[in-house]
Amino acid sequence: MHEALALAHQAIGLSEPNPHVGCVITAPDGRVIGRGHTQQAGGPHAEVMALRDLQARGESARGATAHVTLEPCSHHGRTPPCCDALISAGLARAVVAVQDPNPLVAGQGIARLRAAGVVVDTGPLADEARELNIGFFSRMQRGRPWVRMKIAASLDGRTALPNGASQWITGEAARIDGHAWRKRAGATLTGVGTVLEDDPRLDVRLVDTAVQPLRVIVDSRLETPPAARILDAPGSVLIYAAAPDEIRRAALEASGAQIAVVAGPNGKVDLTAMLTDLGARGINELHVEAGSKLNGSFVREGLVDEFLIYLAPKLLGAGREMAAFGPLQALTDAVALQFMGVEFVGDDLRLLARSVSGP
Repeated sequence: MHEALALAHQAIGLSEPNPHVGCVITAPDGRVIGRGHTQQAGGPHAEVMALRDLQARGESARGATAHVTLEPCSHHGRTPPCCDALISAGLARAVVAVQDPNPLVAGQGIARLRAAGVVVDTGPLADEARELNIGFFSRMQRGRPWVRMKIAASLDGRTALPNGASQWITGEAARIDGHAWRKRAGATLTGVGTVLEDDPRLDVRLVDTAVQPLRVIVDSRLETPPAARILDAPGSVLIYAAAPDEIRRAALEASGAQIAVVAGPNGKVDLTAMLTDLGARGINELHVEAGSKLNGSFVREGLVDEFLIYLAPKLLGAGREMAAFGPLQALTDAVALQFMGVEFVGDDLRLLARSVSGP
């Protein structure tokens, strides 16, 4: 199962919106005879890739065992059910890390395997398999993506100088690592303020990826310039507006952007409705890289599941904060987090903190 999980990691940046799944097939004598991971959406899933691999090796699946990180699917989507492929191949046993949260599957794949006489064991490395697909679980169970907010800051919590200068607070290793986290997201998001001030591309450049994530801009009044670099980068751009100006809309659409209107009561984009819409569009993980105001709005509305924070070993004094929300009236009103990981990345420190009131 460890090897199957390693294979599943190879589907990051490739299989979205499908989950990252790995499969290892072993012969009755314990030899590994087939390996595979989920391909690009519409392509074969991990189990089929592993079956193809063993066939290419001249091996037989009769009496073999499939070790798979997520329950084999039981429904016809873009591809036929994987549980049927395993049954037809004559496998005797399947070891499944975790049940598929998709309501179209949700135990039915395991049930069909057992009904066909395949012995099914579940649970090995379930936590690791779920973590790898935490966004897929979020979308299936909550109808919205897993929201991860990335912040690069000084040790005293400043993301930029008062004049907005922020390149670069953290080092090159942290920037490369940040692009690896962008790669695993179905969409990267920023606000129009960041577009106007920094003119970012928001794509994945510093690590290899097969598929670029969708780039999302929160822009209530459609102030994004049609010549902004974010519109020129590879991949698609989706702009969420509250009260779109038709002339601006036409100009942005001519530049290749899609426009979606989700107006809130305050004349700004309804962030909760936006997340629901992104979930409906198949986005599993949303990677937020925005300024302090939009960050603050996400935090204030309780929409951040996880914080990915890079801290540089330097002090900036006066400057811009991580997230502008509050002020709080009591310490008990603080946003409670749990540290999930602390690691050096180059000269910087990477903190992974998760909301205590999470899903």
